[in-house]
Amino acid sequence: MKTWLVKSEPNVWSWDMHREKGTAPWTDVRNYQAANNMKAMKKGDRAFFYHSNIGREVVGILEVAKEAYPDPAAPSHHFVLVDFKTVKPLKKFVTLAQIKETKALADIALIRQSRLSVMPITAKEWDIICKMGGL
Repeated sequence: MKTWLVKSEPNVWSWDMHREKGTAPWTDVRNYQAANNMKAMKKGDRAFFYHSNIGREVVGILEVAKEAYPDPAAPSHHFVLVDFKTVKPLKKFVTLAQIKETKALADIALIRQSRLSVMPITAKEWDIICKMGGL
């Protein structure tokens, strides 16, 4: 199982909206690197749900329910959708400030590639953030 982090602005698509749906496609990814990351996802992989811009915090865990398939709304065949199902919220949200303050997370893609909306997370980073989040 690989682990990932996906970002969404909560005023557009929030953790609560996704949790209400249960399973939903991750839409509107128009960055080639992020799209390639989505294409690499496999059913059962886990992802942190991160609220960007407003909140700037990891709020929950998703699981890949359906692997990459063509995005019918995309301007290019390169872009895809991945369906995620809600797994569980973090007991304590983990803020970007907390992540930046944690030396063991200094190389996390969230800091190094802050504009990327879909990124891989190492097993070590996953474990640290889960612990910080009360899991």
